[in-house]
Amino acid sequence: MTGDGTRVVRAGLPEPEAYEPTLPGPVFAAHYHLPGDAVGPYTYGRDANPTWTRLEQAIGELESPEETAHTVAFASGMAAITAVLFSQLRTGDAVVLPSDGYQLLPAVRTRLESYGIEVRTAPTAHDAQLDALDGARLLWIESPSNPGLDVCDIQRLSDEAHRRGALVAVDNTLATPLGQRPLALGADFSVASGTKALTGHGDVLLGYASTRDAALADAVQLWRKTVGAIPGPMESWLAHRSLATLALRVRQQSAGALALAAALADRPEVTGLRHPGLPSDPAHALAARQMRPGCFGSVVSFTLPDKACAERFLAALTLVDDATSFGGVRSSAERRARWGGDAVPEGFIRFSVGIEEPEDLIADVTRALDAATRN
Repeated sequence: MTGDGTRVVRAGLPEPEAYEPTLPGPVFAAHYHLPGDAVGPYTYGRDANPTWTRLEQAIGELESPEETAHTVAFASGMAAITAVLFSQLRTGDAVVLPSDGYQLLPAVRTRLESYGIEVRTAPTAHDAQLDALDGARLLWIESPSNPGLDVCDIQRLSDEAHRRGALVAVDNTLATPLGQRPLALGADFSVASGTKALTGHGDVLLGYASTRDAALADAVQLWRKTVGAIPGPMESWLAHRSLATLALRVRQQSAGALALAAALADRPEVTGLRHPGLPSDPAHALAARQMRPGCFGSVVSFTLPDKACAERFLAALTLVDDATSFGGVRSSAERRARWGGDAVPEGFIRFSVGIEEPEDLIADVTRALDAATRN
């Protein structure tokens, strides 16, 4: 089997053809020449597109290099999340969601409950979702969680969920398929926002769901067709182009995040420091077992004394954008409580490490902390 760096460069490329580009450009087509019966593979722009196909093949190769996976691309990560949930759940079903997951999950919960679906929640840490599994149709896992960076045992939860008759979906956005492979750990779905580290340049909104079960993929694809949550050809092409550097970016970001976390551990004004790669992190031992070596993610979270201190810190940074999202080549940070929806203190910072030199980033953060706490 080839290594990650080799795989991402070649994933999803067509067979070489003389005088043709290695990655053909995006196909902008609402319809195709279609004589006779509508048997495809390309019939209409909402059903399929050659540019999506190449991207989906590439992501499938990364999410499941050992066994064929079927991937369905979407216009955003939330489109992928809702497609999995609403294609699998019916009135009277029960679903288990993380209580500390992505901030739009509460809105999803409201919508699910309006359709007569029971929603149970439990924290990510300590595999707490186990206690809510009885009778559930689907277990939704987010590990590492966003923004708190807690970790659960995906293999253990998947095995137990399957024993009790539930499907398992894992939001793999923060880890990426190079940091963690949920399908190999027993999950039925690996779902992610491609907006983040997968594409990594902050210029694409995208999502996807991967599964080794063709029937599950068909159900998700039918949902995409029905609601029209399709990715644009240009976005799909940009995403595929960006995959070639994924291994380089993930390694550099993970190394930088670990270095930053280690530096922050010595700062007296910093509390609640979390990064799965930090040996002192409560989740490190588990993360080290199920995540890939050296790929613990780009995100570091920590809390400053109050809102004012956090705002002064963000304003003093020169190498870091005050922006939401994470996984980009340029470092960004934000005071997460400004959005609402996350159970975090007012001074909580979600910091996304880019590909800058770690020593430069640490120097900038140290100077900004000094300025923020001088007042």
